[in-house]
Amino acid sequence: MSEANSQKRILLISSSTLYGCGYLDHVEAEIRDFLGSARQVVFLPHALYDRQAYATRVRDRLQAMGCTLISLHDVSNPRRALEQVDAIFAGGGNTFRLLKALYDCDLLTAIRRAVEGGMPYIGSSAGSIVAGPSLKTTKDMPIVQPPSFDALGLVDFQISPHYLDPNPHSTHMGETQEERILQFLEENDAPVVGLREGGVLRVENGSVTLKGSAGARIFRRGYSAVETMPVANLDEYLATEMAPLRQRA
Repeated sequence: MSEANSQKRILLISSSTLYGCGYLDHVEAEIRDFLGSARQVVFLPHALYDRQAYATRVRDRLQAMGCTLISLHDVSNPRRALEQVDAIFAGGGNTFRLLKALYDCDLLTAIRRAVEGGMPYIGSSAGSIVAGPSLKTTKDMPIVQPPSFDALGLVDFQISPHYLDPNPHSTHMGETQEERILQFLEENDAPVVGLREGGVLRVENGSVTLKGSAGARIFRRGYSAVETMPVANLDEYLATEMAPLRQRA
């Protein structure tokens, strides 16, 4: 394990809201614990069109947790702003729009360096997807075109948030989320974590832990899918090599 990987602190949330809960209510305790003494948070609102309204909503919510917020759409020098805060929060919305903005603002390298240096990174939905190697496991429409599908690469695995299990009683004839993930694995090697709403991945000290109130389904090319429930260490399932007994017949 490299020193850079051991310093990374990353919290990946499947969804910022749960049915019956307010914005970030279901993960407030986890966010508070994750941030610790960090109080100044920079927000990436670029996944939604109305960035000002989005930033206002997040600012109000984080203030209730004792944090102050700087929204990157509101500053003249976003890279300098990254150097002046304690943590990063990338919000959900359209993943293509978010990644394009990261390229347009020349922020990918700056965010990578900050996280490799130990700055906490929180991602929700689209913000979780761009923490992985690429945006190829998003379900969003490509409403804009980023220069590349390559994302931040803060973790070596892909996230498929809002994961829904196939409904055997459904009459819908479209592809299931699992079928789309399996198509991804026909062309790509990166593991995929299908993270159900309520699920959270916490990356610290080079390890990945599933937390929250919902489980995850982990997909690897050439292996059977693995079902996991919180609290669980996922290192075995996301490692480069997996035990032969998990291989497909």
